[in-house]
Amino acid sequence: MSDTAAATAVTAVTWFEIQVRNPQRARRFYETVLEAPLQEREMNGQRIVVFPYQRPGIGGSLEVGEPSAQGTVVYLYVHDSLDGALSRVAAAGGRVETGKTALAPGMGWFARIIDSEGNRVGLHAMS
Repeated sequence: MSDTAAATAVTAVTWFEIQVRNPQRARRFYETVLEAPLQEREMNGQRIVVFPYQRPGIGGSLEVGEPSAQGTVVYLYVHDSLDGALSRVAAAGGRVETGKTALAPGMGWFARIIDSEGNRVGLHAMS
């Protein structure tokens, strides 16, 4: 990496995509669990479902593909309480894989869920 690129890099992650079989079902799942609206947008002639984010910041989307509970885990921030989000997972069509777990002091809490499509996804919150 050049010195210029290293100086301007804020984070290693700039965008993420969660593979889903059914984008509308997955959209309802994430909107329910996160209590945040996702938006449909057009990108390169295709409709995608995008998680809320502010620029500059890390964004992500739901993309049609083959879900997996193996491999990379993306952690989504929960703005209210992690307990609240976890309480909505089963009703939205998913399951809790790893319950609320404390991180180092001042870093909050995390949990892992299996979404409506079969993906393992992490949740992170400060409470």
